[in-house]
Formats: sequence, structure tokens, C-alpha cells
Amino acid sequence: MEIIWEFSESDIKRVVSFVNVNKNFFVENRISRNIYGKDIHLDKDEILKTMLMCLLTSHQNSGPDSNLNVFLRNKPFLLTDKFLSEEYDIEDAVREVLISNGLKRYFNKLPNYFNFNYFYLVQSSWELKNELEDCFRKDLTKSEERALADKIDQNFKGFGSKQARNFLQSLGLTKYEIPIDARTITWLNNFGFPISFTPIALQDKAFYHFVSDAIQLLCEKADIYPCVLDAAIFSSNETIDRSRANLVF
Repeated sequence: MEIIWEFSESDIKRVVSFVNVNKNFFVENRISRNIYGKDIHLDKDEILKTMLMCLLTSHQNSGPDSNLNVFLRNKPFLLTDKFLSEEYDIEDAVREVLISNGLKRYFNKLPNYFNFNYFYLVQSSWELKNELEDCFRKDLTKSEERALADKIDQNFKGFGSKQARNFLQSLGLTKYEIPIDARTITWLNNFGFPISFTPIALQDKAFYHFVSDAIQLLCEKADIYPCVLDAAIFSSNETIDRSRANLVF
């Protein structure tokens, strides 16, 4: 069975209008980073912070004044590679940091995931960092972005298709593959997406690809990158202060 996606001229105009109406500094920041590659930082600490952010945002309240946002805005970032490399029990250290910052939900699972992922990075000699740097130096195709996202989904414990794409998008490395969540589903339903589904359905990688293909084709017709549509959807649902412009939830 094959499904062929078709979009009318009206559909395309609605998408363009939606992005234009919701274009703010958050959307402009997404364009600057993910389209033009400005202010991209790919050192070990940025990778660790982004990985932790993706783990936390799946389970913690991420409102403007939440403990999570306060923690992520802390400078310097506490769980640096230098700090972790000197810790005997990384899982316990991460748990203590989270609890002390009011992040108590899943405080046993999340440190375990972080610990597993950190050792994956270290034991592979930070191969992922080198791969991400290569991605930044070249313009990835749709299929290359998807392959990289699926690889991260496979290798990072506690991740799924959404978190893997959130990770890459937050680092400024992807244009086509976006995190699809309940917010995106609501927008698709309001837009008239012909298939009704829940976030649980997106746990199936093939179905996630199926929905992503539709979004990418619609954006291609509208001459808009999916990462920009994603930012506009986020902006239409959130009150965003400038200190959160680089954080994606």
C-alpha cells in the first residue's frame, strides 16, 4: 500500500501565513542557527547539556518559570565533562544535582540514562562529537539528517525519535527532521491532517518517518524549512522570553 501526499494551493498559503503570523525572535533565532549556522557550539559540554535537556524535557514541567528552565539557564553548566570525569559515581552525582535544583521527577531513571549516555560518548572517544562537527561543515540532505537522528535514537538511552531530533535541532544541525510531539499533533489536526493519531503512535519509528515525510513535503511546497515551521508552532503555543530562545521543548 502506498499513500501519496497531495497539498492544495490553499494548504500552502495557510502554512506560509501561519509562519509569518508567528514569526518572532524565537523563529528568527531558529532561522539564524539552523539555516545559516550562526552561534553554533559543539564542544563536549554543549553536547552534554543538550543531551540532558532532551532527557529532562520529556518528564519535567518546562514552563517559563519552572525549575527546569532555571536549571538550564544556570551558568556555568554544572555537569561538565571535566566535572564528570573526576566523579567516581556519576549517576549519584547527577541525581544530587537534579534533586538540589528541584528536578525530582524520575530522579532515578534520568541519572541512569545520563550515566549510560555519557559512558557511551567516552568509550567511543567522543565519536559523535566528530560526527556532529562534520555535519556542521556540510549541508546534510533529508536522508542524511534522518539517518543521523535514527542513530542517536538507537544509541542514547532514554531517547526516542522525538528526543533524537530535539537534540540535533537544539544544536542547530538540522533543517528537515523535527521533534514531533503533542503540540505538533494538535497543529496538524487543526490544519486538517487526514490521519488522526496520538503521541503513542509516534513511538513506532516507521510511523514517525511517515508523518515527518508529510510535514517535509508540505514545507517543501511552501518553500519553508520544517525546523522553521516547528519554531512557529512552538511560538504559537508559548510565551517565550529571550533567555529561552535557544531552548527547544
